Amino acid sequence: MKGELVTMRYEKNWAGNYTFQAAECLMPERLEEVQAIVAASRQLKVIGSRHSFNGIADTTATHLSLERMNRILALDRAQHRVTVEGGVRYGELCQYLHEQGYALHNLASLPHISVAGAVATATHGSGDAHGNLASAVYSLELVLASGELLTLTRDGGDEAFYGAVVGLGALGVVTKLTLDVVPTFEMAQHVYERLALSEAQAHFEAIVSSGYSVSLFTSWSEAAIDQVWVKRVAPHPASQTPLGDTFYGAQRSEVPLHPVPSHGAEHCSEQCGIVGPWHERLPHFKLAFTPSAGEELQSEYIVPREHAAATLEAIASLRTELAPLLYTSEIRTIAADRLWLSPCYGQDAVGFHFTWRPQWEAVRQMLPRIESLLAPFSARPHWGKLFIMSAEELQSLFPRLPDFRALAHRYDPEGKFRNAYLKSYIFTS
Repeated sequence: MKGELVTMRYEKNWAGNYTFQAAECLMPERLEEVQAIVAASRQLKVIGSRHSFNGIADTTATHLSLERMNRILALDRAQHRVTVEGGVRYGELCQYLHEQGYALHNLASLPHISVAGAVATATHGSGDAHGNLASAVYSLELVLASGELLTLTRDGGDEAFYGAVVGLGALGVVTKLTLDVVPTFEMAQHVYERLALSEAQAHFEAIVSSGYSVSLFTSWSEAAIDQVWVKRVAPHPASQTPLGDTFYGAQRSEVPLHPVPSHGAEHCSEQCGIVGPWHERLPHFKLAFTPSAGEELQSEYIVPREHAAATLEAIASLRTELAPLLYTSEIRTIAADRLWLSPCYGQDAVGFHFTWRPQWEAVRQMLPRIESLLAPFSARPHWGKLFIMSAEELQSLFPRLPDFRALAHRYDPEGKFRNAYLKSYIFTS
C-alpha cells in the first residue's frame, strides 16, 4: 500500500517553531486508501495544514495527510449544506460556494487552513451571533482505528456527535464533513485607529456588536487599542447606525493597514469601505499570500463574555512587559456552542489572542503570569496554540472532558491515534 502512495515528510509547522518527529507522511487520495492505512497501522496521527503551534498533531510514528483529499463532493440546495473532503482548504471552498450563491457563516483570520483541522481544534472567527467554524458541522465521517467507517449527524440522536466534532484527532480520521451554508452576501470593512483602553472597557458590548465581525488589535505598547477592524454586511441594514469618521474616539483610517503596525497591508483583505464578497472580507489576510509576520509564536485564551472588561484590565496590568514580546494581540467575540471540547462550550466568549515574537524562553516565562491573572475568569486555552497550564488545570475547565475521554476509549480502545500531547492533557486524570 505504501508503495502506491505519495510519501513525504513535514519537518516543521507553518510558523517554524515546532519540529515534527514523524519519520514519514502518507498522502492518500481515496477513502479506501485511508481505511487500509489506518487498519494496518499500530500508531498514526493526522496532520492538517500545520497551523498549530504545539505537538497536538505530532507523532513518533507516521503522519497521514488529507492534502490530496480536498474535493468538494456535493451541494445540497434544499437543505443548505455542502459536503467536502477533510483536506479542502477554506479558501478554495469559499470561492466555490460564492460562485454557487452560498456562504459560510464565519471564517477565521486565515483562509489557508484545512476544514478538518480547523474544526478539530474549534478554530474561530469573530461575531456576537457567530459560533466557531466547528459549529457549522452538520455531519462528519470518521475512519475508526479498525478501518471501519462511522458517520455522525447533528440530528441523528447520538450525543456522541457533540463530542466528536472538536475531536483533537483523538477519535479517528475525519475524511468527510457536511457544513451548513447560508446565502452569499457582500461586506465592507473599516479600520479605526487608537481606541482608548478606557473606552474599550466602558463600551465593549457596543463596540463588538457594531458589525458582523469586529476585531480589536493592540500591541499593548500604550493604554490603547491600536486598531479596530469593523466588518459589516453591505449594504448595512437600516437598523444599523452608519459608521462615521470617529468610533468611540478612534479615528477611521483612510489607508489600508496591517494588524502589525510595521508591516505593509498588501497581504491584508480590502479595507476603507470597499465592498466585496464575504470570503474576501471576513479573513484578515488574502489567500494568495503567505499570512505570516515571519517566524512567530501564538497563544490564545478564551474567557466567558461577561469577563471581557475585567480581562482587558488584567492583561493591561502586564502591558509594559508584554509589549516588547508581541507583534500584536487580537480580541474578538465568539458565540456559545454545544461541542464538548470547544472553548465556547456553554458560554458566549471572548478570545484574547497573542502573536508573539520568536523569543520562546521569554514567552514561556510570560505565559504562566498571564494564565495566573486569567484563572479567576476560567480562561480556556486554544488547543492548537501555546500554553503552560497543567493537565489538571486544563481538564477542570472543560466539564465534558470525562465524557470525551470515554468516547475516545470506545472508538479507539488501543490508543492508535493518541500521542504525547493527548496523553498529557486528555488521558491523564
